[in-house]
Amino acid sequence: MLEGKAIIGETDMLQGMQQDALDLAAKALDSFDVTEATDIARFIKKEFDRIHGPGWQCIVGTDFGSFVTHCFGCFIYFCVGNLAVLLFRGSAGPQQTEPTDQFAALEALKG
Repeated sequence: MLEGKAIIGETDMLQGMQQDALDLAAKALDSFDVTEATDIARFIKKEFDRIHGPGWQCIVGTDFGSFVTHCFGCFIYFCVGNLAVLLFRGSAGPQQTEPTDQFAALEALKG
């Protein structure tokens, strides 16, 4: 259902994780009605926890605002029609150090 219809607004995920997010959203939209935003979010969050480890958060809806702190490489915001999906892994806070050179960190993740 999602083929060619998802528009990625912002992301810092690697391509493989982005594709996982889009695939799971498509599967959720096939299983749930578009008005069941909580069920869609729960499905995507639980599957991302299972595939990529715990700590993922997912917000789905047609009208919401957010300001979140996330782990580097673990954020995507995309839209399917008028439905928006925000998926991210939360940051633990000050004890978790964020790379000062984000481009070097991204290259390390790719390597």
